[in-house]
Amino acid sequence: MVNYNKKLFRLRYSSDSVFDAAVHILVVLILLTVLYPLYFVIIASISEPDAVNSGRVLFFPVTPGIHGYKYILNDNRIWLGYRNTILYTICGTLVGLITTLPGAYALSRRDLRGGGIIMKVLVFTMYFQGGIIPTYMLIRNLGLINTPYVMMIIGSFTVFNLIIARTYFRENIPEELLEAAVIDGCGTFKFFYSVVLPVSQAIIGVIALYYTVGHWNSFFPALLYLYNQKLYPLQLILRDILLGTQALATSGSDVDNLRELTRIAESIKYSIIIVSSLPVLVAYPFLQRYFVKGVMIGSIKG
Repeated sequence: MVNYNKKLFRLRYSSDSVFDAAVHILVVLILLTVLYPLYFVIIASISEPDAVNSGRVLFFPVTPGIHGYKYILNDNRIWLGYRNTILYTICGTLVGLITTLPGAYALSRRDLRGGGIIMKVLVFTMYFQGGIIPTYMLIRNLGLINTPYVMMIIGSFTVFNLIIARTYFRENIPEELLEAAVIDGCGTFKFFYSVVLPVSQAIIGVIALYYTVGHWNSFFPALLYLYNQKLYPLQLILRDILLGTQALATSGSDVDNLRELTRIAESIKYSIIIVSSLPVLVAYPFLQRYFVKGVMIGSIKG
């Protein structure tokens, strides 16, 4: 009997070891699959464009150089785009927090009359929206066309973020806490700003991060509503730089100059991705825990 138990233990131990090894191998393969495209963009941005086009760039850069970065950074519009994007991101994130957090807390209160109907209407807008033309007409009638305010407002409120914040407040702010505050003479607004917000730093960080990333990557609203290049965000300026380089490459008359512009245009494609994504990539390791918290909070819609 003792020998049988020992054999059974060894069998289970070996099975667990095989399973753990398989899981680790699978996780490593998934990690490589996710990270390799980013790594390829980095090495392609500093490699010889001809080597990239011929498929010789796989794991290491070939004939390293920074021609694409020099071309982009020598354009003064790039710094204007950074300034505009930073301004739109900061102001848009603040607007998003100001509108989302109070609304989420109000909808988390079970004694709110009509709260269920309001949530159903808001969820309806997640699946059925007005469309590009009605939205453009609305923005035009509000006088926001070709103004920086349209970039601060568009995308500053999403129902998804509202649901995440509402779930957090409902699960973590007990009604007894409000009742105790009311007994002490604290009103609803004072309770929200003095009690709820200080103990909700996690959800504030999550919502702020989601809005920040959304505004930083915002491209389509600028393409629709902005005509003045001085108001262009970084994404739109990088697009114009790339299109301008490609246009020069296809319209040049000098063969040598045409070939050089074509090579630069190919290199700029990858350099633009790095220039536009670098701030987010640098900040991500420090903000990763907020992404994880957002996923965990958003997984419960009670």
